[in-house]
Amino acid sequence: QIQLVESGGGLVQPGGSLRLSCAASGNMFGLRSMAWYRQRPGKQREEVATITTRGTTSTNYANSVKGRFTISRDAANNALYLQMNNLKPGDTAVYFCRVEGFRLSGGYEYWGQGTQVTVSS
Repeated sequence: QIQLVESGGGLVQPGGSLRLSCAASGNMFGLRSMAWYRQRPGKQREEVATITTRGTTSTNYANSVKGRFTISRDAANNALYLQMNNLKPGDTAVYFCRVEGFRLSGGYEYWGQGTQVTVSS
């Protein structure tokens, strides 16, 4: 079992910045990737950014956030971050942390409860 707790959301003006954090705890054996997703009002949940956790680290971003958002990870502390710059009203959403991996018992994925980000003047 893995527990994920997001923090760092809030209200910010357009053009502003926020840094989201995700604290992970539990059995991290077999972890393969960590990611941020978001669910905008009236929309389906969508992937924002992903970072791999095995071998050479690689990252991937949704086109809508490339150049503005940066995903990073503190492996020693099992923490995941999302630095969000030049925020736009369209970034308003609940942001979720997700981890996925594989153990002998099979694949797994866990989600946090989410943190609200509101971009508004």
